[in-house]
Amino acid sequence: MRAIQMTAVGGPDVLRLAEVPEPRIEASTQVKIRLRAAGVNPIDTKVRGAGIYVGDRLPAILGLDGAGEVTEVGEGVTRLKPGDAVWLCNGGLGAEPGTYAEFVVVDEAVARLMPNNASFAEAAAAPLVLITAWESLFDRAHLHEGHSLLVHAGAGGVGHVAIQLARHAGARVAATASAENAGFLRELGVERVIDYHAEDFVAAALEWTGGQGVNVCFDAVGGETFARSVQTVAHYGDLVTLLEPPENMSWREARLRNLRVGFDLMLTPLLGGLPAARTHQGEILDNCAALFEAGELTVHVGARYLLDDAALAHAELQVGHTRGKRVLLM
Repeated sequence: MRAIQMTAVGGPDVLRLAEVPEPRIEASTQVKIRLRAAGVNPIDTKVRGAGIYVGDRLPAILGLDGAGEVTEVGEGVTRLKPGDAVWLCNGGLGAEPGTYAEFVVVDEAVARLMPNNASFAEAAAAPLVLITAWESLFDRAHLHEGHSLLVHAGAGGVGHVAIQLARHAGARVAATASAENAGFLRELGVERVIDYHAEDFVAAALEWTGGQGVNVCFDAVGGETFARSVQTVAHYGDLVTLLEPPENMSWREARLRNLRVGFDLMLTPLLGGLPAARTHQGEILDNCAALFEAGELTVHVGARYLLDDAALAHAELQVGHTRGKRVLLM
């Protein structure tokens, strides 16, 4: 089969198209999937550029997100059958081959029936960001109806689905973005778009909430943005981040406000070998599939590439300021 291999740690040019053996089912609960599309995520560029997680296990096939059709099932599989269209988030960190390939073998708990109204490109773009947003908003911050939420990088991959999940839950949403993405975010239901180039997001969030601060702030930017976000959160509120706080950060204001600070790395179940947590992530995809089919959730695919153009996808993703997601098509 054709696959994109990371041949060394370095720039996008270390990604090379190769012919490799097709994976085989080796456990009774595994399924084999012919991939039709694979999502490209920032974590892929970090693995490639810094060698995190993959270590010396090279060459490696990157990619966590994928969508395709089941072609074969193990004798212990009960939930899926050949021909089923599925989406998944698995592998791509060195220990298991990822989704930048024509076939992949995974445990059936990982692969879930994709929405029947989504294309393979849309389905492949979605799993990592959906799981991340769901865990952050509901498992960590306990977001619910009537809450106010500030989303940083609202037009990005995880940001734009977090907005939709929050609106479905009945929360009011403000989001930071560039002016060119304001219309896109308003279409998603954002009540207050904060142009981070022209406005102080702290002042804007406080003005939007009448000086009280938001119930929840969801940070996908990190650094100084995370540190200053403390000031946007109401007393006894929640601040959830996908990144590490600055080393020199003062926590005094967060303590004075009695904030609950949460972290979300959706890779933890994969890295830690936590089957119950991985099953929970599969259930999140089931919940999101129902929202897709009800017309209450979409994933914006900002760019599509052929599998051969994975290096180009990485190079353009690293420029930043992406609207939605990027996808490789097989």
